[in-house]
Amino acid sequence: MKMRGMMQRSNGLFSRIITLFLIPLIVVVVDGFNEEGGDHKMRLELVHRHDARVLGEVDQVEAIKGFLQRDNIRRQRMNQRLYGNDDNNNNHYDKRRKEWETLESQPQMAMHSGRDYGLGEYFVEVKVGTPGQSFWLAADTGSEFTWLNCARVNGSKSGGVHRQHRGRARSRNRRRTRPRARSNNVNDPCNGVFCPHRSASFEPVTCSSEKCKVDLSDLFSLTQCPKPSDPCLYDISYADGSSAKGFFGTDTIALSLTNGKEGKLHNLTIGCTQSMQNGVAFTQDTGGILGLGYAKDHFVDKAALQYGAKFTYCLVDHLAHKNVSSYLTIGGQLKVNLLSEIKRTELVLLAPFYGVNVLGISIGDKMLNIPPQIWDFNAQGGAIIDSGTTLTALVTAAYDPVFDALSKSLTNVKRVTGDFGVMEFCFEAEGFDVSVVPRLVFHFAGGSRLEPPVKSYIIDVAPEIKCIGIVAIKGKSGASVIGNIMQQDHLWEFDLAQNTVGFAPSACT
Repeated sequence: MKMRGMMQRSNGLFSRIITLFLIPLIVVVVDGFNEEGGDHKMRLELVHRHDARVLGEVDQVEAIKGFLQRDNIRRQRMNQRLYGNDDNNNNHYDKRRKEWETLESQPQMAMHSGRDYGLGEYFVEVKVGTPGQSFWLAADTGSEFTWLNCARVNGSKSGGVHRQHRGRARSRNRRRTRPRARSNNVNDPCNGVFCPHRSASFEPVTCSSEKCKVDLSDLFSLTQCPKPSDPCLYDISYADGSSAKGFFGTDTIALSLTNGKEGKLHNLTIGCTQSMQNGVAFTQDTGGILGLGYAKDHFVDKAALQYGAKFTYCLVDHLAHKNVSSYLTIGGQLKVNLLSEIKRTELVLLAPFYGVNVLGISIGDKMLNIPPQIWDFNAQGGAIIDSGTTLTALVTAAYDPVFDALSKSLTNVKRVTGDFGVMEFCFEAEGFDVSVVPRLVFHFAGGSRLEPPVKSYIIDVAPEIKCIGIVAIKGKSGASVIGNIMQQDHLWEFDLAQNTVGFAPSACT
């Protein structure tokens, strides 16, 4: 198997990597999973971040700027975690970690530098705790860690982490999470944020536990432990300056089942974020993340064991009317109308990422001249399917021939310049004939082909303005990313028992 040599690397490497991202790839054991989830499956509505129920609508151009910035940060983090090839960034976080550990006057909530998680573009509503508290969380296949905004309340189950900061004052830019109103009681500290002390099923993870020291070390749990009963802490930090700090715990998450009832996942590892600093990656209005990346004892693992080792989603056009929804189903297949049969290829589990073996890209039935090592994970290449990245991004050796082939078909359009970030080719949509654009096809191992519609790579970015919606990853190596716009209008099925990913065109209804 192509990945065998890479995936059999010693897990002992983890003990030598104390930088922000993890280098080795992990073999994922799924022998205990059931093929199907029985009569009932979990079904969640996927809502775009600019839906009024989440962060609200914004100007289309501003939305484009936002996701371009988030995508850039996210791609850097994914490649650093896969291959650990950003020495400058790693040195920065090593230094920051050392500063936190050696600062004598640091308050008891002092936390070490943690690893990055980029927030996705699609959100789901879940209930957390007993009784359940409702939140909108970003559905993210690029991270395994589920975390929520939490209230800071004295005397809660989390122990010392809820005590007010002492010692060195906090930075003026670092503020407590601003809750969004959920009730008429504006003085309620639990208004719009998770309150673990009100959940009968919440249990903090202690810093002295094996779970904190070993299992959560991959999430950069705190190495110091002043008292055995103190909570296990984390710090999420982004290159854009945003950050979130909190503590680990376990609790129950409830979601809707296809039979109309409510299903629950018990003892799920979650993060309780108590302080946050705004940035591009997330703001204080962000509810948190539902991590759909694979890792032991996290959401997908728990749900797979209970409902079946398969999850599917179908993303409608991001410009579709707001009353048209996308859905995520865990266990079995999402029931939507397919325009052709499902095609499958090998799923490469690079915990927490989902990789695929790409053989090449063709445009207009002509296979492009892309070096095969670009798609080889063993050569620090490969391709990842990621719901949290908006635009598809290709390393330079793959991007250049794709861009050249597409731009040659657009010689008769009127090019425009504007603040469209790293998108190199934008033009006036008036008079544009979609039929002149050749079809782009991803060729996967086993012979399956992904043939997205033209609107998935010639995208609308502003009124009457279109761009080639594929961007370059600078450098000679790195993993390319198939983003959510390229995935739109398709059903996607991730089968963790069979190690396959399937896809088929669909209107997602």
